[in-house]
Amino acid sequence: MNIVLLESLSISDNVLQKYIKILEKNGHNFTYYERNDDVNLQKERVKNADVLMLANMPLKGEVIRACKNLKYINIAFTGVDHVDVKTAREMGIKLSNASGYSNDSVAELTICMMLSLLRNIPQVDARCRAGKTKDGLVGCELKGKTVGIVGTGAIGMTVAKLCHAFGCKIVAYNGFSHKENSDLITYLPLKEMLEVSDIVTLHCPLTEKSKKLINKETLSFMKKSAVLINAARGGVVDTEALADSLNNGKISGAGIDVFETEPPLDINHPLLKTPNTIVTPHIAFATKESMEKRAEIVFENLNQFLAGNHINKV
Repeated sequence: MNIVLLESLSISDNVLQKYIKILEKNGHNFTYYERNDDVNLQKERVKNADVLMLANMPLKGEVIRACKNLKYINIAFTGVDHVDVKTAREMGIKLSNASGYSNDSVAELTICMMLSLLRNIPQVDARCRAGKTKDGLVGCELKGKTVGIVGTGAIGMTVAKLCHAFGCKIVAYNGFSHKENSDLITYLPLKEMLEVSDIVTLHCPLTEKSKKLINKETLSFMKKSAVLINAARGGVVDTEALADSLNNGKISGAGIDVFETEPPLDINHPLLKTPNTIVTPHIAFATKESMEKRAEIVFENLNQFLAGNHINKV
């Protein structure tokens, strides 16, 4: 089969070559490219592909339709909203993702943002560099806080366990599934969860049900002292409403790793101007360990598909 990788998997060339040699030994052709978002170039690169592999670059329906032999799309990412899944399914193309590779890395960045916001790390860093003291900036401890989680899949559950270890009370939104309360988590309706939470952290996929779930109305339910963390998908949050809430002191702060478009952002993006906001360019998934784990998953997906099995189905 002709296998085409459309972008880097952020692993060393030595590791990639190890996987390629096994595929070539079994009679398959493997071609890989550096990412390029030019649709016409993508069409040329994939026109003879039986299998496409990619991470988080957008894959439009017109590119998928240009692949007359395409049988399988192997997505090296957890979320798949950047791929035209509808077109792929209409064409009978199978899809897999790499769910689970970044559970720990996303959860750890989430905790990092919580601690940084509570302890005013960006502000005191700036003051220290300017030869000043904390000058009244006294932070808060994570211990004893109520953390509200939206999305208690693998990543959300990992966050819950870490927060529990810090001595937090954990509540979660019950609108995506019908999970039972446990010693770790109490499930609540959204309004009640937002009202009681000191920290709200988002870990749900972007679906019609979750799109702009955090909006002007739902932000108004949060405490003025509360902070919002988004390491899920940018579209879960109404950006303008969040910027307004931060600018007007309706909530205390935010840690944002994902936006409605992939970085680089326009320098006038509203969340780059808001107070007490930590912004990172979609890095939560990206650690050395998670990239290696991701490669293991996607090449196992591929090997299983070539052997007639379909795992990690989308």
